[in-house]
Amino acid sequence: MDSVDITDRHETASVEPESAPDHYAPDQIRVLEGLEAVRKRPAMYIGSTGPDGLHHLVYEVVDNSVDEHMAGFGNTISVVLQVDGSVMVVDNGRGIPTGMHSTQKRSAAEVALTMLHAGGKFEQGAYTVSGGLHGVGISVVNALSEWLELEIWQNGQVFEQRYERGKPLAPLTMTGTTKRRGTKITFKPDPEIFETTEFSYDVLAQRLRELAFLNKGLRITLTDQRKGKEKEQVFCYEGGIVSFVEHLNEAKKPLHKPIVIEVKKPDLILEAALQYNEGYAENIFSFANNINTKEGGTHLVGFKAALTRTINQYAQAHDLLKKDADLLTGDDVREGLTAVVSVKLRNPQFEGQTKTKLGNSEVKGIVEAAVNEALGTFFEEHPAVARKIVQKAIEAARAREAARKAKDLIRRKGALDGGSLPGKLADCSEKDPARSELFLVEGDSAGGSAKQGRDRRFQAILPLKGKILNVEKARFDKMLSSEEIRTLVMALGTGIGRKRENGETDKSDKDAFDITRARYHKIILMTDADVDGSHIRTLLLTFLFRQMPELIEHGYVYIAQPPLYKVKKGKKEHYLKDDAALNEYLSALAVEEVEVFVERNHEFVTGEALAPLLRQLMAFEALLSRFGAHRYETGMLRAFVSLPELDRDRLRDRAALEQLITRAQDMLRLAYRSARVECTLAEDEEHGTHNITSRLHVDGLTHTLVVTHDLVNSADFRELQKLSPAALGIGYPPFKMRYKDTVTEYATTEDLVDAILEAGKKGLTVQRYKGLGEMNPDQLWETTMNPETRSLLQVQLEDMTGVDEIFTILMGDEVEPRRQFIQQHALEVRNLDI
Repeated sequence: MDSVDITDRHETASVEPESAPDHYAPDQIRVLEGLEAVRKRPAMYIGSTGPDGLHHLVYEVVDNSVDEHMAGFGNTISVVLQVDGSVMVVDNGRGIPTGMHSTQKRSAAEVALTMLHAGGKFEQGAYTVSGGLHGVGISVVNALSEWLELEIWQNGQVFEQRYERGKPLAPLTMTGTTKRRGTKITFKPDPEIFETTEFSYDVLAQRLRELAFLNKGLRITLTDQRKGKEKEQVFCYEGGIVSFVEHLNEAKKPLHKPIVIEVKKPDLILEAALQYNEGYAENIFSFANNINTKEGGTHLVGFKAALTRTINQYAQAHDLLKKDADLLTGDDVREGLTAVVSVKLRNPQFEGQTKTKLGNSEVKGIVEAAVNEALGTFFEEHPAVARKIVQKAIEAARAREAARKAKDLIRRKGALDGGSLPGKLADCSEKDPARSELFLVEGDSAGGSAKQGRDRRFQAILPLKGKILNVEKARFDKMLSSEEIRTLVMALGTGIGRKRENGETDKSDKDAFDITRARYHKIILMTDADVDGSHIRTLLLTFLFRQMPELIEHGYVYIAQPPLYKVKKGKKEHYLKDDAALNEYLSALAVEEVEVFVERNHEFVTGEALAPLLRQLMAFEALLSRFGAHRYETGMLRAFVSLPELDRDRLRDRAALEQLITRAQDMLRLAYRSARVECTLAEDEEHGTHNITSRLHVDGLTHTLVVTHDLVNSADFRELQKLSPAALGIGYPPFKMRYKDTVTEYATTEDLVDAILEAGKKGLTVQRYKGLGEMNPDQLWETTMNPETRSLLQVQLEDMTGVDEIFTILMGDEVEPRRQFIQQHALEVRNLDI
């Protein structure tokens, strides 16, 4: 990543010329009321106790860090989803004030974390613009967390404090010295409060990407450390919303460079950027105070009105419209438009707790006038660009008229009439859409099996012939001429196309998309597990995302999960859906074949007693692999996580620590008999603890592991301690396994797990399975269609920007972005179909 100039980050932050103080003082934390009601009625403060409310906790913490950046302090934020379900947020801002609060007689940090509506956002001196409208902030996060740990680096000192369900276990304590500046907050959502505590990486990525775009020079890192989900993304955009627009159009063919509109008023800052491309999709994002206003609001209404008016005025003034031709509609002028509209104002009014629609009436006029003036001036200064934009809108109007005529023709033939159904649709007898399912099946062969295997009471089958049209590259009128598309629209019953905006009516509106007319509330894509199947599924998803996104938003679209493996042992056959199921199956076979010695019980165990131990050892090995592939470093880590007493408090006690080090050295000498082992202690001034430096000298090389306060306090280390063979009762190496009366010893649990699984594979045939047509109707029903036994993936739109980008890359006209994508992800391919 290139270095980023952040010297002008202050410019877009303040609405007024006043500057935020370099010192964020304790008395700038203003208290409005107590925190007692939050745990009783959490939905009042975060909207819900479902996934939206859960992610809101992260937003509240991150918004505090963004506010620091907007005030001119701090330029990095790190968000880490940890293996134990907790989240860590670190910034390099000024740090939450640590001094004593004058009225509360305790540290300002504790006031901010325990008092509702306590924060610098309520005082004029601390922040000028803030994203946290309701101000509940970090105190609500604290109240709704099982535990929260706070670490502040400020004025050369380190402060720490831990809370459990909103209550401090001890006062804020100075633990050491540092040269760093900022705040680290780690919290674990309380399962007693939330329906789910599983964070979605994509939901967070969408929000953090937006924040990085909206705040020039801010670098946000999102890391997922959870098992099987490991990934990291860095969001940093020096150009702000201009970079946002360029990013959205990255895999498209732009018609011109982005048009930038910036207006600063005493109580409002407007930033807008727009760019047309050769495509047909409209892509507009609107924000108010860094908050994504998904439902729009007065700022978006003003922008759209100004855009339509300015383009029509220019077209009329320069005789670009035919005489007696209707004016261009809003839909016409927005075809192929990518735009970002961002306003920052001191007192935003949002409709609803979720902050998704801006309600300030004065904003519409300001935005409309500003866009009218700026866009009009731009058009006069850049006539070539203006003519391109007008010409594109005129072509869109012609296509709209052609599509209307095509609809009329199709309607006369009954092809879009909800009363007529395609001949190859095998419909169900159920008339209630909520109980009805439609399977979109690849080809007549699989369609035949599905028709025979289905439950015809509530399951309908629509076989699709070949690959449907790629709608990413097709205009609406061409799309309607595709027989397979028309067949699909007829079967779904929803109609297609958007209704006119601003109360305008059109006779084609009765054929426009209407979710209430959907004939099925489960639309299941069932394709083969090969390249062609994946391509057909992607084409269908492209169509649904571009033309009927409401079906996805309402949760109607699913992907069937036919089994990936067929395993055979003797005469018994089993279908397994994925690699995890295969490992689970192998484990179940293996534990019946082998015995493992459990030191805690002084006996060998097998079968049901061994199964949970094997699962935990496999999780232990998977987690260890995250710390690097080198066997010596992970080998040293094995020794230290096998010490359950090793925690951050023990790191402060040198005498107790030396005893633990002796035990770790004994384990290392047993595992590496030819190596020289040494461990040394060094002071950690920042935390008032000690670091352990462990060294293995093997074959003339030295391998080093440093056990620090941060490592021991990390979620990964704590989880490894829980899963270590010592904690599970298996004991310490060597580990013993008995197989067919032969006892074998293993130096590590990695070797032990491999040996157990190999024993399970003996006599087993594993076949990777590809085509639905390979199964007979009964097998297809049992594995893929039976609601009692099947597995379905629900398609969800969590990261709209990311989804739009991936469809454009994979299905758009531009080849170069697709080539780069393939090169970037080539090494991630599994089960290559050649």
